[in-house]
Amino acid sequence: MSQEDQLPFRLLIRDRNAKFTRSFDEVFCVEGLRVLRTPIRAPKANAFAERWVRTARHECLDWTLILGRRHLERVLKEFVDHYNRERPHRGLDLDTPERKRDPAPGTGKRVRRRDRLGGLIHEYYRAAA
Repeated sequence: MSQEDQLPFRLLIRDRNAKFTRSFDEVFCVEGLRVLRTPIRAPKANAFAERWVRTARHECLDWTLILGRRHLERVLKEFVDHYNRERPHRGLDLDTPERKRDPAPGTGKRVRRRDRLGGLIHEYYRAAA
């Protein structure tokens, strides 16, 4: 694997399903990843990752025809940016993980729309008057 093809990942977290054999783990270990298994009898240990995968599929990937690995990476990068900076989260009181500074109330009266992923996602923001 060349330096530019190097994955930015260090860990693979997976459950203890019997379908994941030792040879499955070896493939990732050879590439330099450390494989961590979720705790025994802890079905909710992987819940956050599974929720994110479900959200990414439901809101983005199910609506997009992926043309290859580079295209998938670009689409997911754009979606992750939207997910962390613009999309409200129920568990955070409808805030975003990366809080942004909003103009003072009443300063921006015009609302503008920014399309992302070719119009699949619409983001709204206050524009200067």
